[in-house]
Amino acid sequence: MFSHIKNLQFEAKPDGPDAAFARRLQEVLGGKWGEMTVANQYLYQGWNCRLPGKYKDLLLDVGTEEMGHVEMIATMITRLLEHAPLSLAEAAEGNPMVGAIYGGSNPAHFIHGGGGAMPVDSVGVPWNGNYVTASGNLMADFQLNVTAEAQGRLQVSRLFNMTDDPGVKQMLRFLLARDTMHQNMWMAAIEQLKEDGLEGMPVPDAFPDSPDFTEEFSYTYLDFSPDGDAGQGRWASGPAPDGKGEFRYDHSPRAHAPEPVLPPGDPRLYGTDPGMVQGVMNKVKSKVT
Repeated sequence: MFSHIKNLQFEAKPDGPDAAFARRLQEVLGGKWGEMTVANQYLYQGWNCRLPGKYKDLLLDVGTEEMGHVEMIATMITRLLEHAPLSLAEAAEGNPMVGAIYGGSNPAHFIHGGGGAMPVDSVGVPWNGNYVTASGNLMADFQLNVTAEAQGRLQVSRLFNMTDDPGVKQMLRFLLARDTMHQNMWMAAIEQLKEDGLEGMPVPDAFPDSPDFTEEFSYTYLDFSPDGDAGQGRWASGPAPDGKGEFRYDHSPRAHAPEPVLPPGDPRLYGTDPGMVQGVMNKVKSKVT
């Protein structure tokens, strides 16, 4: 299934063990914005998609590709752990710098994983299904997918500058190239949704907004800063991106309701309440005793 990816991954061999970088690489495997997240996110969005055809195919195709990326990174982590020193004495023998690198490794790679990758991030926090969003609204999901690819590409770019290993860099360059495609692809999918008349902004487009609230609040920028610099932004004047209104700038927003004052709390919960009278407390005490 992943033959073209596998061919590349087996060419991209590290020069030698680097358990410290293997730990860092875990972030783009099992972190919040890692490949495990986007793979499962796209697949669940696809499985839950009620539109047969191109949108469902898009989600399932990219989710399948991302599973290949999970395999690539897991394989690279395992290779980086091969023949890595298992003790400080072994690591530092003849080379104190290697000992310092050993100190940056994740012992769980060897104790739990047997020298292999794990579904965790770079600090050992387990991957969590809560990272996955599949809302059923394609516009909302596609916009999040752009963010996911941007965050993923950002992290891979940072990792690229943390290694000098040409084999590792080869794999990272491949991932960066695919992240470029995926960012553009999701942005194109957003435009396609609009062109097909399926969904627009704001999400959900089909919700019937109140005309009274729309006029006063839907396109008004509220500036609470003293310098007023925000008023120079694109969001403070001119047509809104949804094409349905004009931005308005309010440099001195007013309160639309009085300051909230909470009623006395439930005395059975024993919260600190300066408004409670002693008589109420005495009644509670008598009932308790």
